[in-house]
Amino acid sequence: MDAKKVVLYTRDGCMQCKMTKRFLQEHHVDYQEVNINQSPESANYLREKGFRSVPIVFRQDDQPIIGFQPQALKGLVG
Repeated sequence: MDAKKVVLYTRDGCMQCKMTKRFLQEHHVDYQEVNINQSPESANYLREKGFRSVPIVFRQDDQPIIGFQPQALKGLVG
């Protein structure tokens, strides 16, 4: 696995978030989850950046992956 830090933004009750988490876990991708229901300041941060939905996967300087996109997520698998 690439040493770059992966951050996954999720919310409660989000099926795409669950599918994204499952994909990352099944492919042994280390990530930090930030649940916007538990961290309202994170929701504000995403809104300020122009995002309106989750899941969003960030990996340092790479383009974010928005929604459940298995093909794009494969790029995180080492």
